Amino acid sequence: MARGKKRDLLQVVMSDFNEAADLLHLDANIRVRLSHPRRIIIVSCPINKDDGTVESFEGYRVQYNIARGPAKGGIRFHPEVDLDETIALAALMTWKCAVVNIPYGGAKGGVQVDPHKLSMTEIENLTRRYTWEISPMIGPEKDIPAPDMNTSAKHMAWVMDTYSIIKGYSVPGVVTGKPISIGGSEGRQEATGRGVVFSIIDAAQELGIDLSTQTAVVQGFGNVGSVAAKLLAKTGCKIIAVSDENGGIYSSKGLDIENVSAYVAEHEYLKGYPGADEISNAELLALDCDILIPAALGGQITKENAADVKASMIVEGANGPLTNEADKILNDKKVFIIPDILANAGGVVVSYFEWVQDIQAFFWHEKEINDKLRVIMRNAYHSVRNIALEKKVTNRQAALMLGIGRVAECARVRGLRP
Repeated sequence: MARGKKRDLLQVVMSDFNEAADLLHLDANIRVRLSHPRRIIIVSCPINKDDGTVESFEGYRVQYNIARGPAKGGIRFHPEVDLDETIALAALMTWKCAVVNIPYGGAKGGVQVDPHKLSMTEIENLTRRYTWEISPMIGPEKDIPAPDMNTSAKHMAWVMDTYSIIKGYSVPGVVTGKPISIGGSEGRQEATGRGVVFSIIDAAQELGIDLSTQTAVVQGFGNVGSVAAKLLAKTGCKIIAVSDENGGIYSSKGLDIENVSAYVAEHEYLKGYPGADEISNAELLALDCDILIPAALGGQITKENAADVKASMIVEGANGPLTNEADKILNDKKVFIIPDILANAGGVVVSYFEWVQDIQAFFWHEKEINDKLRVIMRNAYHSVRNIALEKKVTNRQAALMLGIGRVAECARVRGLRP
């Protein structure tokens, strides 16, 4: 998985792919085909700045594999976006979609930019220009983008509108994670965090754990972490700490997550929240708790701090929060790890639902969406655990074996032409 410092991301992803391929005894010719991205585009995105100058940003779109269906993957705006990272994340999306058994391949896109240094008008200009440049690659039958780091529903509205202008008619199915008013889906915003909690519930049932007796810590109080914290609290689990990029808050008595969310909505950050102790993100990871949900950035738990982690269960809300060394240390400690391509797959599942609804022009109620998500996440969880138990491998290895195996089978059946 994407575990390690950013500069090592692609190397780690391919190392993990090869390990899973070995465990699967994957045919050498299939291995070659799955080791390389299908299609890459690098684009220049010049925009008019508010001060009258022009600045150009580099953007990427990678379709890693489309054997199982059209490509699917988010668009991120971040200063550290580069081609290697985009290829790695597109590969992970390929395996993730296969783990939850939805008919998508994997893609990823991004622009190398610090969006915090741009005005909202400049961000809109950049989003629309990027969409225009990658438009030959995307479409409801080819590649369906979605929100990712530093992008949101409003960015997806601009993508959909720009693509629709190019086509000459509205094409809501070109993108998911849109506002509901233009074809977005009920439940999409909460889907990733909800899927994290569904995975925890399934693990608790398997392991005989009563969640009402458990304590949990959530690193990252963004869309994924905040939703996971709210929903996990509703099971009776005590959330004792949460954090954002500026640090965290802790209370041994448990936090009122609804109240914390209201505070963040007003003040943007957790800092200054009354009635709790301030702690650093490093201190948060080492807290005495039962469940740890790293839902921030990758590479947060490393060989330097893995031994300090006291949680008996780690559920990866973020992509690649554990480095390779940390993963081994924690598995040796018998920590129950639910890997990212399973735990945080709820978002792409409900993105799939959104795409289906757009194509049919027939929309479902939120309860129906959440019920369908529950079934898919449960099936994926048990499929991974069955492999882990039967083959005596880790949950991460099992998830990769499941996802890669399904993609490999599609590649085998379809053959190699031309």
